[in-house]
Amino acid sequence: MKISVKVPATTANIGPGFDCLGMALPIYNTVTIEETVLPGTGVEINVLADSASIDELELEHIPSDENSLVYKAVEALYNSIGQVPGELKITVKSSIPVAKGLGSSASVIIGALVAANELLGHPADEPALLSIACELEGHPDNITPALVGGLVISSQEEDGSVLYRKLEWPQEWAVTACVPDFELSTDIARSVLPKEVALSDAVFNVQRMAMFIQAVHTKDTELMKSALQDKLHQPYRMKLIQGFDKIYEGLRFNENVLGCVISGAGSSILIISLRNDLEKIKDTVKETWADMNIKANIKTLNVEQNGALIISDDED
Repeated sequence: MKISVKVPATTANIGPGFDCLGMALPIYNTVTIEETVLPGTGVEINVLADSASIDELELEHIPSDENSLVYKAVEALYNSIGQVPGELKITVKSSIPVAKGLGSSASVIIGALVAANELLGHPADEPALLSIACELEGHPDNITPALVGGLVISSQEEDGSVLYRKLEWPQEWAVTACVPDFELSTDIARSVLPKEVALSDAVFNVQRMAMFIQAVHTKDTELMKSALQDKLHQPYRMKLIQGFDKIYEGLRFNENVLGCVISGAGSSILIISLRNDLEKIKDTVKETWADMNIKANIKTLNVEQNGALIISDDED
């Protein structure tokens, strides 16, 4: 039996929503799990570039043994029902850039869990899949939209379960993903964050998160410009992203731009704007990075409303 699952990229945090806001984007990884018939062959894992934008070198450092995230996800699901994985061939076709803040690890975890769950006859429901995935990933902001799609606010509860609600993203607002040719690992991006923050900074983010939800519900452009500010992670991480400060300043006075935020832990940048002057916005980013000899892939994307989907071979 062979199961393929297509999983969208995700962008997390989106300004004030540190570890709780996430959005699915129409870039995809496909995880295929196939039961093999040769006894004793164990688990074979292959990671392949499925897009011209993916450099094969990006994938070389990804483990292809039992230390890989895709195997750990499969193993976790099997273990949850008292089994161990048998002879399996696992293939990841990657179109989501690695270490760029677009949820590549979350997509692999979710793809592996959904495929394994299908192979096993659906022993896990959605809450169980989210709980297992969140345990592996550490937080739900990328995991949840990867599974359910759309714009999602989520939290991991004390019992390990994930509580989430989907929000409707205004169609009038464009999302432009700016992906530079340099990586930034999540571990490094986490290491620069303070272990404690000032109460005033925490209050600031609570206020902005409330504004964000209201702005999305009411399509309030001016409120959204204030809502996308952050004091918990961006002031620390922006120093790790070459050119971010210059891009931010270059866009700050463009009346069509609602905000410029770090996508996840970086290195990608997300620009939220009205659907006017999109080429001018893209040119500002491209030219800023070009002056620093940084190449970038810049695309305006719709929010992907579908999460992980089981697909047939001819869709793969």
